Amino acid sequence: MSFEAAAAQVKNLKTSPSNDELLQLYALFKQGTVGDNNTPKPGMLDLKGKAKWSAWDGKKGTSQDQAKEEYIALVKSLVEKYGLA
Repeated sequence: MSFEAAAAQVKNLKTSPSNDELLQLYALFKQGTVGDNNTPKPGMLDLKGKAKWSAWDGKKGTSQDQAKEEYIALVKSLVEKYGLA
């Protein structure tokens, strides 16, 4: 499965993944497409933004190719867990 196919497939899960799984998907997607996080940290009141920023920042140093491989593996596990619509 390609990275693009995985990104398309994850949108068709029967059930929405947990918040932790969504953060992992977001972090790996951003790391795979953009690389290391170089954006300013969101303000204290932006809880969702801070969670996403922290998840992505936690992948710092992971190569884009490695992040894409991890993303594909995570999508495959989510498809097995939740099925496709």
